[in-house]
Amino acid sequence: MKSGSLCILIFASGLCPGLAGQVLDTILSPNKTVTKRFTVLDQISDPGERRDFLKLYEARNPQVRRTLAVDFIAGYPASWLLPQAYEIAAKASIDLNDSTRALEFGRESLRLLPENPLLLAPLASTALEAGDPAQAEAFARSAIEYLDQFDRPASVAPSEWPVIQSDLKAASYFTLGRAVIAAALKAPSPLKEQKMREAEESLLRVAALRPSDPEVAYVLGLTKLFLKRPKEAAFYFAQARSKPGPASAKALENLRRIYRLSNAAGGASFEEFLASVERSGPPVSVLPGVKAAKTPLGGYAGSEACQPCHSLIYASWRKTGMGRMFRPYRAENIIGDFRAGGVFGDETGAAVARMSVQHDQCYIAIRDAAGTWKTYPVDYTIGSKWQQAYATRLPGGDIQVFPIQYSAIQKKWINYWKIIDPPSSPRAGVSDFPNFTAATNYQTNCAPCHTSHLRLVKTNPSGGGDYAFHEGGINCEMCHGPGQDHVAAMASGKTIRTKADIHLTSFSDMDARDSVAVCAQCHAQSAVRQPGPLGEMNYPSPGAAFPPRYVSRPYAELARRAFYKDGRFRETTFIAEAFRRTACFRQGGATCGSCHQPHGEDPLSNLTSLKFAGDPDRMCLQCHSKFTANISAHTHHPASAEASRCVSCHMPRIMNSLMFKARTHRIDDIPDAGMTARFGPDESPNACLLCHADKDAPWAALQLKSW
Repeated sequence: MKSGSLCILIFASGLCPGLAGQVLDTILSPNKTVTKRFTVLDQISDPGERRDFLKLYEARNPQVRRTLAVDFIAGYPASWLLPQAYEIAAKASIDLNDSTRALEFGRESLRLLPENPLLLAPLASTALEAGDPAQAEAFARSAIEYLDQFDRPASVAPSEWPVIQSDLKAASYFTLGRAVIAAALKAPSPLKEQKMREAEESLLRVAALRPSDPEVAYVLGLTKLFLKRPKEAAFYFAQARSKPGPASAKALENLRRIYRLSNAAGGASFEEFLASVERSGPPVSVLPGVKAAKTPLGGYAGSEACQPCHSLIYASWRKTGMGRMFRPYRAENIIGDFRAGGVFGDETGAAVARMSVQHDQCYIAIRDAAGTWKTYPVDYTIGSKWQQAYATRLPGGDIQVFPIQYSAIQKKWINYWKIIDPPSSPRAGVSDFPNFTAATNYQTNCAPCHTSHLRLVKTNPSGGGDYAFHEGGINCEMCHGPGQDHVAAMASGKTIRTKADIHLTSFSDMDARDSVAVCAQCHAQSAVRQPGPLGEMNYPSPGAAFPPRYVSRPYAELARRAFYKDGRFRETTFIAEAFRRTACFRQGGATCGSCHQPHGEDPLSNLTSLKFAGDPDRMCLQCHSKFTANISAHTHHPASAEASRCVSCHMPRIMNSLMFKARTHRIDDIPDAGMTARFGPDESPNACLLCHADKDAPWAALQLKSW
């Protein structure tokens, strides 16, 4: 790319033939074996669409690529592959030095798939060269964030990714530094120095990644000059001068200027001054580290240790969905209908499962493929609010989850995995359950989010029995960090003088990203899990940062069922990913705790743990208070109407949950009639049309013009 800065590698969208299939309610692991593999192309039913995209994907000439991309977009305006087609058009335009069209295509791609650092990094540089430093800064910051957040694309080999990731980060930081300098030069005097210090930080990061790049050294030298640090500036100008290129002559000119103005030069010649600069070594620069709460070094005490001091919170937590997520069998915890005669039939109507109770113990009998009935005890219950699953423990320690679950909403048994899994799912066949495959194993598929402190106890696991966990459900320390030192300190009667004396992580000290990361331990389906040094699967190593951060699988590689065609997430298993896209989080610092109370006073009646269950508008009006006095002026509906509730428009019920529609957590979305017109209401549901079902997208567009 012709950017006048660091070279940015430009990659086509990855559609690697070996891309592993995604089952949407199981844990992603880099080592998990999958029976079925697919690519995004495999999910496109139109053979012409597949053919035309492959033709586009395989083209190498930039002009040809862009032409084919434009033709594809025009020919398949509602394709699943639009983000990739727009991306290819944007990168081809960059190669053609057409920044206007590159930014136009790039924005369209990012509108559908915002988390794409491989596009954001080159677009940032393109925006800067096009004279839009504010857009360049926004693109660069997002690229840096996502390069840290996401795992390598499937199209990039593991051995190659560290170099590519480093190059993209360096280029993004360099663009960011130059964009902030441009903003600093136009800022009022009190802000100029602050902005220049921000630019200096970014450029120092580039210098750490690419210490021999003369252009980075030159721009860093200019920044140091502005900050009135001529000795440090001289070092970087000397670096830039030492390598051939356009920066060399300009660096030499600045070195002569510093030499003339420097009192330290005395009677030394310029050559002597230059030699002393080169001998001085790099200036000491301290970069701020990544902000993360420190985990106390102690171990985990367990939830029972919290009860003596926090009895009310403990009692409330015990009644929450988290506290009751995974429990050993007790008859009083069962919500399923196990009465005698309970039978579940397959699609042909033939009985494949029978439920029963014997001596206060529930059983599920499964008819295997040979027609033989096999009976298993229910050893564990999973869930307690809208749906409940059941599991049996095998002699070797494996816990296997039955495919049929009980829906408390529909009051009937359902084959849950058949509903949510792709066709030919290895676990959706009820009669296949007695095979006890890895697909139904609790420890490897469910435990990282349904139990506390899961640990791999064998280097090469052969099954669920090779894992151990501290507690079933989500306990106190999964959110607050290890509490053993805290319990010991409180038991000793130690006086609390500082927050450090508490020995626990405090949500009040976390920024929004750390706070949401606590909840994202379970509510981010894209997180990739792999064992830590001591086998830790869902908690940090001793002394490591809390909360733990898990890299995410690139969203473009998730099954299309995870999304609507307009780019919004369709499944509630991706609720943290949806929330992280919102302006509430990214700009306003909102967290899950802004609206939810995980252990409130009424967990049995307030199943969604809302802070303001009786007045839901308060969740939004606590920040957007300007709408409080006259809410109907904003909503264009009577204040008492359901349409005047903030969530009706900004959090419509469009996400698939456990047999019902849940509210989207991409909160700042405004009903987009254009997207609905393009993709249709099934692939771009519109909040207006959810109520006005007799209307269409053009009607919604007309109404929204008056807002």
